[in-house]
Amino acid sequence: MQQPRSARSSSSLQPSGRAPLAGLIATCVLVLALIVTSSAVVALVRSPERTSGAGAEAAAARRHWVNTWSAMPQLTEPGNMPPAPFTGDRAVLVDTTLRQTVHVTTGGPRLRLRFSNAFGGAPLPLTSVTVALPRHGQAGVGAIQPGTSRTVTFSGREATTVPVGAQVVSDPLEFDLEPGSNLTVTAYLATGQQTLALTSHPGSRTTSYLQSGDHTRDEELPGATPVNHWYLLSDVEVLSPARTTAVAVLGDSLTDGRGSTTNGNNRWPDQLFDRLQASPAGRNIAVVNQAAGGNRVLNDGLGPNALARLDRDILAHSAVEKLIVFEGVNDLGTAEATPAAQRRVTDDLIAAYEQIVVRAHAQGIRVYGATLLPFDGNTSYDDPDGHREAARQAVNTWIRTSGRFDAVIDFDRAVRDPQNPSRLRADLHDGDWLHLNPEGYRLLAEAVPPSLLR
Repeated sequence: MQQPRSARSSSSLQPSGRAPLAGLIATCVLVLALIVTSSAVVALVRSPERTSGAGAEAAAARRHWVNTWSAMPQLTEPGNMPPAPFTGDRAVLVDTTLRQTVHVTTGGPRLRLRFSNAFGGAPLPLTSVTVALPRHGQAGVGAIQPGTSRTVTFSGREATTVPVGAQVVSDPLEFDLEPGSNLTVTAYLATGQQTLALTSHPGSRTTSYLQSGDHTRDEELPGATPVNHWYLLSDVEVLSPARTTAVAVLGDSLTDGRGSTTNGNNRWPDQLFDRLQASPAGRNIAVVNQAAGGNRVLNDGLGPNALARLDRDILAHSAVEKLIVFEGVNDLGTAEATPAAQRRVTDDLIAAYEQIVVRAHAQGIRVYGATLLPFDGNTSYDDPDGHREAARQAVNTWIRTSGRFDAVIDFDRAVRDPQNPSRLRADLHDGDWLHLNPEGYRLLAEAVPPSLLR
């Protein structure tokens, strides 16, 4: 017979006996089961993939998203806008297909894209987007390999609108992407963007194609207009094993690749990645190039200053664990060539480097400082009294000796003329005594100890 509720409640208050002990044990087991179940639910929610089964969950937990390609977003200057008829009086890319190729670093079985409207003056409506492999795997071609085109979706829809100042991340897409390969991304804008403030990366050193109408799924674009700029696309991410990490570079035109070969992908970060791929220990390292020609650390120029863009371009990116800071020559070169002005910019640069280190360390990112290259002989930056050169030497001395960086990469020593250290080696620059040629960029890549990146 079942006890009355009052009797059962009364007996539970007894100080001794097997029944209370058994109840206590049962309660503890129940609480432990709830904790384990809750942990499993949390782990499933945090998993990077929607999978089922213990084996699938474990496999998903061992993978994460890694940034494998980037282009620093910036406001498009008038001379870098799409040519007519793709730029009108009040709108840009109306009824236009934009096909671009990008050179990824690490690969993976899934990818996702990021489109940026950071500098757009109006919402950015993307009507449709596809990805494919370029014909013969080449960079800068307008044709794609037959049978490789796949539709990209955003929250399950083919179309999306990117708000002003924002970015949009696509849905994960099953797409096998090999390390060091080229990827074609094609976007169509039916109504275009109703503004002339356009987000882009002008220094692509890669050919893109524009054509009227929707040709996102066409294998070829006959008669398309070529332009050597990237527009709207800012990132490609891949799903990679947990051991895969990324090293990002904060830089200017020397990292963006001025003097490198158009469609050759021989900037120094590209050649660094190729070098890493030659060693098994370096094959799980992505290289993220966050540089733009004319960029400065302290003041806006072509794009926001490095301190302003650090969060957006470095700290917010997937799987970045190391940062190379190779920027500052434009700050010296644009400051007045007087002792007082150069002392001031030297002090300000050092303070800025310290800020970058502090902010990156707060996110667990190791920071490597790269010395600034010589510019003696450059008509814009060289001054006859040597005030800018003295400032460069002071900055480099601080980078080498302060101990503020986790390590130092001596790019200056790698490419300077041993007989005249204030100048680049004559065979390594592109003619202006400031920017390097592909061989010069190769030496920069070789100056990075792979052990720093593993």
